[in-house]
Amino acid sequence: MTGFDWDDLRFFLSVARAGRLTVAARRLGADHATVSRRITSLEASLKAKLFERRPQGYQLTAHGERLLTKAEAIETEALAAQSEIGGADLRLSGTVRIGAPDGFGTYFLAPRIGRLAERYPELDIQLVAMPRIPSLSKREADIAVSLNPPREGKIVARKLADYALGLFAAQAYLDHAPPLERVEDLFAHKVIGYIDDLIYTPELDYLDEVAKGLRAHLQSSNIVAQLMAAQAGAGVCVLPRFMAARAGLVHVLPETVTLVRSFWLIVHADLKDVARIRASVEFLVRETRAARAELLP
Repeated sequence: MTGFDWDDLRFFLSVARAGRLTVAARRLGADHATVSRRITSLEASLKAKLFERRPQGYQLTAHGERLLTKAEAIETEALAAQSEIGGADLRLSGTVRIGAPDGFGTYFLAPRIGRLAERYPELDIQLVAMPRIPSLSKREADIAVSLNPPREGKIVARKLADYALGLFAAQAYLDHAPPLERVEDLFAHKVIGYIDDLIYTPELDYLDEVAKGLRAHLQSSNIVAQLMAAQAGAGVCVLPRFMAARAGLVHVLPETVTLVRSFWLIVHADLKDVARIRASVEFLVRETRAARAELLP
């Protein structure tokens, strides 16, 4: 182990996850020359090439893939030690990254996340709201909200809440559109929905469930974009009711079309007992329980 610096593993993990020196450097708060030097130092001490340097970024070699598994295990143990031995149970600090679907993250979590920051002022909270589920194994998030329970991996999952969806449209659109009194009438309307080949989970492929063969004319991979298009009068859209309730939209065919989906909370098993992760999970559970009537009217 002569010449091996444990701290080089932080730089290795960041480059492995980001794929680029500049991105890794920004996340580490260092300059890219320092990151490059630490990676070179680690390769020299291990006498192994860890990355292929390519124009499109850094790609792990077979040696790098093997080290990634070991480095993530060391990182997990370090986090656990910091929590259990460093007094983190008494004074929470550090960073927690929460990943969530774009609609839930933007319309539900964002207005509430300040309460977690107020309770633990030394906690740095990162909310990643995007139209896909972040990878816990790649540490894209410490905690993730998903639309289905994981089927594999070293993951702990619990159901957060059910939520309802319905058909919504702007009054201005309905005033000039054909009558909409039955599900079959939807085929004469402009429909807003997801791009078929960019649907990241089957739970969002629900137009066939509304009416067999129904397809979207205006498509977006982002539910917030779909909502804003509906607000602008572009057509009829399937939306979570907790989002549509604040958007001034008309609930269309409420007696006929009601969909129910679920939010799941997932955490890497090795992190579930780290104090700041545990406190954040408890916060998310409390907030969703308190909002059950809003999520599932």
